[in-house]
Amino acid sequence: MIREDVTFWITGETQRGMTLWEVNGVTPRRLGHRVLTLLMAVVAFGAILTSCGGSPTLAGTASTLTYCTNGGETLSLELYHPSAVPTKPVPVVVYFHGGGWEGGTPFIGPGTQIGDVESDVVHHGWDFATVEYRLAPQWSWPAPIIDAKCAIRYLRASAAFLHIDASRIGVIGESAGGQLAAMAGLADQTAGFDVGQYVDQSSKVQAVVDEYGPADLAAPNWLSSPIAPEVNQAVFGVAPGGDTAALTAASPVTYVGPGAPPFLVVQGADDTVVAPAQSTELVDRLTAAHDQARLLMVQGAGHGLDQAGALPVDPDLETVASDVSSFYFSKLAQPG
Repeated sequence: MIREDVTFWITGETQRGMTLWEVNGVTPRRLGHRVLTLLMAVVAFGAILTSCGGSPTLAGTASTLTYCTNGGETLSLELYHPSAVPTKPVPVVVYFHGGGWEGGTPFIGPGTQIGDVESDVVHHGWDFATVEYRLAPQWSWPAPIIDAKCAIRYLRASAAFLHIDASRIGVIGESAGGQLAAMAGLADQTAGFDVGQYVDQSSKVQAVVDEYGPADLAAPNWLSSPIAPEVNQAVFGVAPGGDTAALTAASPVTYVGPGAPPFLVVQGADDTVVAPAQSTELVDRLTAAHDQARLLMVQGAGHGLDQAGALPVDPDLETVASDVSSFYFSKLAQPG
């Protein structure tokens, strides 16, 4: 979790040739969000609190790092790494939280599905990062994807002293964070989101897990979502019935083409916030472009993969976490 007033030491070689690098923790911002997006924030927080029966603690040692300053805002990420300094560069999996681009927190709880993925990844000897990004209504789109890509470029620029393998970066996100993960995997530098610091570094990633993220924001099944009217206006500047060009430009499906990284898309079959057809469309378009993509449809699950009715969630969240971790271990196993 993100903590206040902490100084961490990371062993490694810095750009100045030092052998010890002091990183001062940064307290993340507390940003408000509009009442009408409370549904997304509650779902995101519910995912933190709902145990899936997995690991009771997060793994590794946590370091709070400032990764970029965008729009005058100092942004931080939490890097979980094995307690022992690795003998060679290791992959990193980067997490983007949900919350309708207006709320949510990069905090992850032990025993949750994402917490179990963190534990799997760190116990495997790899790193796991959770990213703070700017939120609406103070910051509208494309601020969140600009921040997400800046975090990836920062990790790549800092790879030597963080002991990260810059050729093996994976991303994962839930809901709005799933959209950011998919955008990070699909939108290249020509999309215009790679601005700010570390622009000499690539923001490309090598594996994507998109958990119930909106993929086509101009589609009728998104426009009819209970949160879409408020979110589309507050985040993307599109009023109900307005021109959807900005929504198309923020949609992962817009950027699908040959050469995308491997995708695992996780979706609740009974999701009434992000329609299952959103994830199906994304996987279908990736497959049509001859990219690697797999859809994991979780039966009995609504938004946030919470149980939606009388039937149990199938597969259960512990199994989903294991499937996600196995995906990374397969796709990021070999240096690029």
